[in-house]
Amino acid sequence: MELTLLGTGAPEGLPRPDCPCAACASALGEDARAATALLVDGTLLLDLTPGAAFAAARAGHSLGGVRQVLLSHPHDGPAVEVPAGLPQPVRVPDGSELALLTGHRVRAVPMDSPGTGYAVTGPDGQRLLYLPPGAAPAGLDENGDSYAMVIADVVGRPDALAKLRAVGAVGPTTDVIAVHLDHDVPPGPELRRQLAAAGARAVPDGTTLDVGVYEDVPDVPRRTLVLGGARSGKSVEAERRLESFPGVLYVATGGSRNGDNEWASRVHAHRERRPGSWRTVETCDLVPLLEDSGPPLLVDCLSLWLTDAMDSVNAWDDAEWAGGGERALRARVEELTSAVRTTRRTVVAVSNEVGSGIVPATASGRRYRDELGRLNAGFAAECEHVLLVVAGQALALRG
Repeated sequence: MELTLLGTGAPEGLPRPDCPCAACASALGEDARAATALLVDGTLLLDLTPGAAFAAARAGHSLGGVRQVLLSHPHDGPAVEVPAGLPQPVRVPDGSELALLTGHRVRAVPMDSPGTGYAVTGPDGQRLLYLPPGAAPAGLDENGDSYAMVIADVVGRPDALAKLRAVGAVGPTTDVIAVHLDHDVPPGPELRRQLAAAGARAVPDGTTLDVGVYEDVPDVPRRTLVLGGARSGKSVEAERRLESFPGVLYVATGGSRNGDNEWASRVHAHRERRPGSWRTVETCDLVPLLEDSGPPLLVDCLSLWLTDAMDSVNAWDDAEWAGGGERALRARVEELTSAVRTTRRTVVAVSNEVGSGIVPATASGRRYRDELGRLNAGFAAECEHVLLVVAGQALALRG
């Protein structure tokens, strides 16, 4: 089954008309995108958009062989003119199936917002799933067989990908193509980086893909360390990297700090950002979690883990530190990094980068700064991806 993406952008396209934002200003060349429309084997058109016939011609195809046009979502604005010879576009009722004379079978998948998804099975048995903008499946009855290709709003609804992964509809070899791309993420390297972390990719308008050929599926890194200063956006970056995966276990190392209202406000803000399907555990006992199998872990953060570890060996006292506290702390850090090295889970950990600021005025402050630098370096050595977040911008240090 062959798929040509006539457009890959949001309904308004990218750049948006008359939008002065930085993302729209840089959406040029291959990063400029028309509204999403898909041509399957030259016979099935999913979503009819303005200029679809010209887009097909530019991609070396014709709409002359199209036998069915299906709409996936309400199209705002003036009605799109149907090119001569094309059948009238229709929306298929949720749950209904179509058997086309071309040998394709189409099933309408219900969504949690206005729109319809389409599961298409080609004459060769390959299966693809197309989801409308801003929507996720509502009620999945998949039998565990994964689609060869999923075309979805990965940026706008990463939870849709998480739902599909939870039921086996997206597997390790599923080629996930991001469409309905808007100005939420700057185009180019930043878009590719964010999509790769979700196991997805974007392609330019006019690209033709063979469904079932998955050599280009990006490998999702198993271990990632996200560094940054205070309010740099490091926690948001870490959470974003896992929001397209199901059943994430959020490991909070800071505790509840009863009576500290400011800390309670911080904790509440973090919880409000997380997907409802995530679970939270408050603990600094990270090694058993890393040694166990299970869903992805998000550890926030290592700097508070270090504070707890230094408390446990009374590292703040010079005599205790010299009399064995230093050795005990290094052993704890080595145990943690060894567990990261051997873990089978997907792990994203957050830590503060404090070595670039003012030198602490106290010996204990300098000790903490130094030990956090050593911990960060040791943890990073075991990670495939290491990021430094500055002013909300993620800089790749490794991977």
